[in-house]
Amino acid sequence: MDAGNDGLDGSEPRVLSEKWLLLLLAAVQFTHIMDFMVMMPLGPQLQRELSVTPQQFGSFISSFAITAGVVGLLTAPFIDRFDRRKLLLFCYAGFVVGTLACGLSTTSGMLLVARAICGAFGGVSGAAIMAIVADVVPPERRARGMGIIMTAFSFAAAAGVPLGLKLAQWWRWEAPFLAVAALGVLVWICLYRVLPPVRGHLQEGKVPSGKDFLTLLADGNAWIGILLMTAMVFGHFTIIPYLSTYLVGNAGMPEQYLFLVYLTGGLVTIFTGPWVGRLADVHGRFKIYCVLVAGASIVIRLLTNSGPIPIWHVLVLAAFFFTFASGRFIPGQAVISQAVPSVRRGAYMSLIGCARDLASGLTTAIGGMVVAEGPGKSLLHFDRLGLAAISVSILSLLVFRKIRAVA
Repeated sequence: MDAGNDGLDGSEPRVLSEKWLLLLLAAVQFTHIMDFMVMMPLGPQLQRELSVTPQQFGSFISSFAITAGVVGLLTAPFIDRFDRRKLLLFCYAGFVVGTLACGLSTTSGMLLVARAICGAFGGVSGAAIMAIVADVVPPERRARGMGIIMTAFSFAAAAGVPLGLKLAQWWRWEAPFLAVAALGVLVWICLYRVLPPVRGHLQEGKVPSGKDFLTLLADGNAWIGILLMTAMVFGHFTIIPYLSTYLVGNAGMPEQYLFLVYLTGGLVTIFTGPWVGRLADVHGRFKIYCVLVAGASIVIRLLTNSGPIPIWHVLVLAAFFFTFASGRFIPGQAVISQAVPSVRRGAYMSLIGCARDLASGLTTAIGGMVVAEGPGKSLLHFDRLGLAAISVSILSLLVFRKIRAVA
């Protein structure tokens, strides 16, 4: 990659260099998601080997999201004052150190602190990634670029989580975190060697100040984007945390085959994610978002009202769920990235990350108050969560239409 001609100072980059940049940023995002996702299925091992209760295990998960949200909020006023390359390198290094600390933890207290470190640095580096994509990818190709970045989730679900679980079974629960830390070191070296400065936002005027952040907070269009992200998360995470329990207790899926749900959904969306991005760029983001919301609503209704069904039926529904429900974030994130000028985009993406993290925690808590354990480990009232997710998803169409593209 030629740092002098790739347009990372704000001009349009060459297509090949743009693709390699997106793939490298997707690799960073993959380690973020892998670190977060692999924790959830390790519950039984952690409870046994670290002698923690289910409530303490829940704190390991929530500490990541809470610190990501809080630190993102605290750093938002300052994030646009720096070259995005330097910011990403610094925060990603902190994330890798936190992940290594997870693998070296010997007590529940150490692990809790390590998870908080991962969230603190991972949240800001995630915001930096989205700001870089919005800065270097022209608006007419931005949904496609977001689609490539978001395939990191698909690859983590399809390959990362099953491989992480196998490492934990072959060795100990620490193995997945040590593997992610090792991969993170390699990715950081690649970033350091090939990622040129990304400071076009600094050349548009003076260095952003606290007054600029106050201007951002007073921007109604920016708040509509934050509301859209909150609505998308609510329409997704309302059911995600309890889906595995429902599939086992209500749909009759054997627990040892649950990994197939993530494997199937991840493999499908590796291909459908970039495709959705291209469709959104060509046919319009709102039109494709409407199609994805409609498809997601149908699948959610079927999933949350199913009785015992064959495994193949579950996997087909999972493939459609990942395609539609996850896919709507691609045009949504693309239009959100255009809600503010480049000079305030880093701070804005940090606020968007805060909204995403806090909304995921809030919706999980709301879901826990709605569902209840029924006979034979079944889950009661899951259909109510499905109706809530569908309702908010439909309302998000109105929010989407209100966002004005300014950059």
